[in-house]
Amino acid sequence: MRLDRTALALVVAAALALPPAVMAQQPAPAQQAPAQKDQGKGGMAAADRKFVMEAARGGLAEVELGKLAAEKGSADAVKQFGKRMADDHAKAAAELKDFADKKGVTLPTDLDPKHKQLRDRLAKLAGADFDRAYANEMVKDHKKDVADFKREAKGAKDPDLKAWVGKTLPTLEDHLKAAQDMQAQVKSAPRAAR
Repeated sequence: MRLDRTALALVVAAALALPPAVMAQQPAPAQQAPAQKDQGKGGMAAADRKFVMEAARGGLAEVELGKLAAEKGSADAVKQFGKRMADDHAKAAAELKDFADKKGVTLPTDLDPKHKQLRDRLAKLAGADFDRAYANEMVKDHKKDVADFKREAKGAKDPDLKAWVGKTLPTLEDHLKAAQDMQAQVKSAPRAAR
């Protein structure tokens, strides 16, 4: 009987001593890496996740608007630029989707209301009016995209995202230059009769 009490006392003593020992091995919240504090689902920082979602929305819009320009553009420069945008942004979107899938991020598959409204507005235009409006939007959008990608290249927490941004940025800068060239070409085209 005495052995049973001794064994029981040892088990209880060990059980009481165990939690402090286990807790001492776990890092306190203040000891965790700063990047872990703002990581959301899939281990991605909230700012990186927001950037990925915005890039996906913008990419979808570029593909849709590019197809529209390839179809409706009256100037060859607009048609060619539109086709290039649809092709280049579809490729970038596929790469972004692969990245997002690995990180557990679900990307949008449809245009957001802002880009739907833009597409619908452009779809109502024709000829030189369409060309000018499309060119102006592409310059504006690509200026914003280049600025956003430069900011993300410096501030991205996720190394894979940083690599993709660095790889994609030169293409966007090239798109901006091409959009500005297209804009200059269509600026002087005569307006449609009203």
